[in-house]
Amino acid sequence: MTTRRAIMSGSSFEEHIGYARAVVDGDRVHVSGTTGFDYAAMTISDDVVEQAEQCLRNIGAALAEARCTLADVVRVRYLLPDRDDFEPCWPVLRRHFGDVRPAATMLVCGLADPRMKIEIEVDARRGSGDRV
Repeated sequence: MTTRRAIMSGSSFEEHIGYARAVVDGDRVHVSGTTGFDYAAMTISDDVVEQAEQCLRNIGAALAEARCTLADVVRVRYLLPDRDDFEPCWPVLRRHFGDVRPAATMLVCGLADPRMKIEIEVDARRGSGDRV
């Protein structure tokens, strides 16, 4: 029997909406759409590239709590309100995922707060980053 465990980040959205930052289900880890809010300072940058970096720091923290890293990511989804903001993020994304090569999708859509310029969602499998 696999165990299911919720990982919370402390975001007020988790409580208000009723979700977890991530869910560990056996060796799978599903990380909710994560924005560029710095939850320690409760701030968000106006810059999409800085938001992308913060998204990945937030995701990395959730994965670490699930005993994973970004190297274990097998699927990533990028959600942006403005398609022109995606290309400036490529160097950040390549730095984190260039060797990992997860399956990826980019969608243009509205986000919950107009300050949000990017949201990133990932699925990981523990140990998949230990490739030979």
